[in-house]
Amino acid sequence: MTAAPAVTPAVRARTSWFARGGWPSFLARRLGVFALSLWGLVTAAFLMLQLIPGDPVRMAVGLNASVEVVEAMRAHLGLDLPLWEQYTRFIGGLLTGNPGDSIKLHIPVVQVIADRLPATLELALLTIVVVLLLAVPIGIAFAALTRGGRRRGVEIGYTATSGIFAVIPEFLFGVGLVYLFAVTVPVLPVAGRTGPESYILPVAALALGGIASLSRIVRAEALGVLDADYIRTARAKRMPTALLYLRHALPNLLTPTLTMAGLMLGSLIAGTVLVESIFAWPGLGQTLVSSITGKDYPLAQTLVVVYGGMVLLVNLIVDIVLALVDPRSTIKEV
Repeated sequence: MTAAPAVTPAVRARTSWFARGGWPSFLARRLGVFALSLWGLVTAAFLMLQLIPGDPVRMAVGLNASVEVVEAMRAHLGLDLPLWEQYTRFIGGLLTGNPGDSIKLHIPVVQVIADRLPATLELALLTIVVVLLLAVPIGIAFAALTRGGRRRGVEIGYTATSGIFAVIPEFLFGVGLVYLFAVTVPVLPVAGRTGPESYILPVAALALGGIASLSRIVRAEALGVLDADYIRTARAKRMPTALLYLRHALPNLLTPTLTMAGLMLGSLIAGTVLVESIFAWPGLGQTLVSSITGKDYPLAQTLVVVYGGMVLLVNLIVDIVLALVDPRSTIKEV
């Protein structure tokens, strides 16, 4: 009597799926898609900066540098080679972990990434934790309040507010928070990574839209779960409300919540680019913007691959975790 009936089909599906050998074929397909997507990303990153007008060597050595200096630097960077040879060298550098030196910073690209990637990952991971901790209970709470068409005014207010917050870009939240806490009420630091309080505003800028989006999804799923027969049975037996939600409702919200959170983490990693620039956060975001505008080929191309690769990797991990938790989500692929 303690097990939720809705969990039983998932358990059966998991057992049947593994018994049929669905796991190896699913994993092979996912890894194949990941590899192809990564190759496409690398190719796009290489070609992208080639289309931006301007001479990166001239920008690096200065407008007054002699022709000999410019040509020597061009040969040193391999930019005098045919395009296909530059492409193969770029891929080789990525595979060996040596994509070259930054034209502007004059240090290895891997050193730049090692120094600044932790700050970006901290920001993204802390944001997704905040989103999950707030969005899930908010979604369940509003589902409980508005279940069965009750409290229509609350439902309309929540839907309108969360819908507006969900579509506002992170950088607009960032600009608004800077204005509020740097101009109007200067109570929080708005630049740098100087202490625990310096995380508040950039995390808030990244998290507000995610909380709104995820809570809407959790609420929609929770409305269906709360009307299920086994929930009504548990209520009839006067099960404590907290136990009802924790034991029966929350586990059945796991799959959609994990799916959305994983996709959101990928978008958050990409979204840190502009937010880091607004808050002068010492991560890869500011570095990516400056490297693209400065046509720092080795650094910009590698950072695009790093950002895109992290998004692809997160999506792959989410697919694998969902397949393990609930194989019914992959049943049509088997």
